[in-house]
Amino acid sequence: MIEADVLLRGREPREPIMAHPPQSDSDITLEDWLNEVLLSDKGIKLDFKSLEAVQSSVRLLESVKSRQSSPLWINADILPGPNGSPGQAVEAKGFLDSVCPVSPHAVLSLGWTTGWSPQTENHGYSWEMVKEMEQICGALQQPVTFPVRAALLRQSFNQLHWLLQQSDRYSLSVWSGKDDVYPVEDLLYFRKNFDKSRIFYDITEAQDAAFKKAIGYSSIVK
Repeated sequence: MIEADVLLRGREPREPIMAHPPQSDSDITLEDWLNEVLLSDKGIKLDFKSLEAVQSSVRLLESVKSRQSSPLWINADILPGPNGSPGQAVEAKGFLDSVCPVSPHAVLSLGWTTGWSPQTENHGYSWEMVKEMEQICGALQQPVTFPVRAALLRQSFNQLHWLLQQSDRYSLSVWSGKDDVYPVEDLLYFRKNFDKSRIFYDITEAQDAAFKKAIGYSSIVK
């Protein structure tokens, strides 16, 4: 998969661009990016940081869908999560109302805003958080993957296990911030206790290498 962040350009022409806050401009538009990536065999993951770029972006996706044969994931943090800022979450109803009708075959990657700090107690995903997410996703028809922070996994095992039990459409996407610290045993514990086909990984190269070494595999399908 190739992942990129999408924003609406902060000046005219107001069009979707590939940028991450606090940037508001870029020399790469989403249209240009899609045209290049569609020449490859890579799947596409678009990460939206705000609602304003979604509608124009899904129209572009609709216009190129005849050329797309690889998976499409559409990601947004729609709920506040552990140590996360509520103000950074993308409004859930507006996001889903824009994406679902236009991209019915896309995987919805729906997560929580999170934070992590060293040498402090970092709380995991609470029962309230996972149950609120299930209330939103239970009525959807599309596959849903939940991006969960690797450094918050172990303390959230019961909650995430329950969440995946609610539907066969659900999976986890384990990701890590570049400065996050966590034991590889946390990844191994989830690998042991979850269906391997329902966990994806988006971790750093060093963390990936340690994980592969721990499980004795030379490669992992992500």
